Amino acid sequence: MKIGFIGLGIMGSRMAANLQKHGYSLVVFNRTRAKAESLLGPCGTFSDSPAKLAEQVDVLFTMLAHPDAVEQAALGANGFLNHLRPNALWVDCSSVNPSFSKKMAAEAARREIHFVDAPVTGSAPAAAEAKLIFWVGADMSDLERIRPLLLCMGNKIVHTGGHGTGTSMKMVINLLLGTGMAAFAEAMALGEGLGLSSKMLFDSLLGTPVVAPFLAAKRDKIDNRTYEVEFPLRWMQKDMHLATVSGYETGVAMPLTNVTKEMYRLAMRDGHATEDFSAIYEFVTDNDQGVQHSMSKACCAPFFDRNGKKMMQLVNR
Repeated sequence: MKIGFIGLGIMGSRMAANLQKHGYSLVVFNRTRAKAESLLGPCGTFSDSPAKLAEQVDVLFTMLAHPDAVEQAALGANGFLNHLRPNALWVDCSSVNPSFSKKMAAEAARREIHFVDAPVTGSAPAAAEAKLIFWVGADMSDLERIRPLLLCMGNKIVHTGGHGTGTSMKMVINLLLGTGMAAFAEAMALGEGLGLSSKMLFDSLLGTPVVAPFLAAKRDKIDNRTYEVEFPLRWMQKDMHLATVSGYETGVAMPLTNVTKEMYRLAMRDGHATEDFSAIYEFVTDNDQGVQHSMSKACCAPFFDRNGKKMMQLVNR
């Protein structure tokens, strides 16, 4: 079985390396060739384009940053979908929105290509250690074809249903991660504002039912104020935005998610985009650069209601 892999970022490069460790030969593509160098050799060759890669493989994995990147790789001028062989299998591990996954499944079916949405849960260390969780939306027969490959990269596979359901599950999980991290940061900011030390707050809160278990893994980053990236903040903001898009498409109100995604957007503007998403803590708790500072950039301008009574309205500069 010849395998293709497109997208060799923080996660994709580690996933591809684990396939090679199990003896699989890969054809790889990445916009920046330098990121592919560690995979090249007897078990890895570089292709000049997604289209040329597709002509050589039976199974193609994509691990890209956002829907536009996936669509460009699949359907762009040098896209792979028109070059995969009939009955080839495309496995998209990217974090995208469910309606987009269904659209790609339809595009693949028109070309007699089998499609699987299989996004993952797990950070860079989990990817390196092949401990990812795969959320798989696909026909069961297609899942069984790729199960051995997925188990080279992860240690748990959950079949969530048909096309788009794997992406749906990943979206729910990342929404909980993003809002949970921001809520914790805001609670810590209040505690410190009330005179409690961050150490005492951490020691008291971690391990209790009121905070999510993943927050314990973020403590070193927060204590040391060094937010080495495992999952970039800008991609968390992207995932939360896509969740609100899905909410709009399905008629689900998402007031908390809408507010939280804008907190992440403000944090990106203040320089945290490429740091780990736990850097939202730095943004929220830093009185000079945080939420209060950003909100102070709004000014008040007067307006009048229909009865002529003067009122106040917040307008952005």
